[in-house]
Amino acid sequence: MPTPQDLMQLGQTLIDLCQAKRETELQDNHYTTDAVSAEAVAMPGGSAEAVGLDAIKAKGEWWYGAHELHNLSIEGPFVHGTDRFSVIFDIDVTQKETGERTQMREIGTYYVNQAGKITREEFAYPIGD
Repeated sequence: MPTPQDLMQLGQTLIDLCQAKRETELQDNHYTTDAVSAEAVAMPGGSAEAVGLDAIKAKGEWWYGAHELHNLSIEGPFVHGTDRFSVIFDIDVTQKETGERTQMREIGTYYVNQAGKITREEFAYPIGD
């Protein structure tokens, strides 16, 4: 079972790699192949869940393809128990299709198995009209 220190270290690795736009490296090295990514609501034309590492990577490619990222700051990690941690993302993006610039804030919670790999990520954020 990961220790709280292990979770803190994994959380900091996640922060460092996300800020460096190296999510694929993060996923390849720290996610299980059957990991699940769950959004608060379904993505446009899709599901709220991406199941499996390939689907998670495809979701990330779609997101970066649809948005121009201006700024990303990440607060945390915040450890909860022996199997998860959360971070707070503050994101400044422009949706490429509409040109609308938005500041987003969301909480990402990451569930970790006994081997220290991420098995599930869940994102919570305010839902607009």
